[in-house]
Amino acid sequence: MFKVTPNPPDTDPASPNEPDSKQLGEAAEPALDFPSAADIKATPRTPGSLFTVDPKVDTETLMVYLVETLASVDVMVHQLVDHLDGGSRNALLGISNSVMLAEITANRVLDQIDPRE
Repeated sequence: MFKVTPNPPDTDPASPNEPDSKQLGEAAEPALDFPSAADIKATPRTPGSLFTVDPKVDTETLMVYLVETLASVDVMVHQLVDHLDGGSRNALLGISNSVMLAEITANRVLDQIDPRE
């Protein structure tokens, strides 16, 4: 027995299962309404107060904390690298390299703050 099936099959243009493209467009407009760079720059920056650093802390103390934090992150990343392989491992090693470069840079700033003779 042969069944005739049109190619493509006939569909009802007002099918309840198919969303109306006009409705989809209207629904997507607010989601795609990004602020412009000028709008972002014109917005005054209001720093949050949930996590703050004491403004009285000197630069050397902040830099020492930064170096120690970067060293800790590097250790954590290397512990995770041992459990991964492939692309995830390579991405984590790239992050580790970035952390190391930041740590070297922070150490250089510390050397400039308190040069060793």
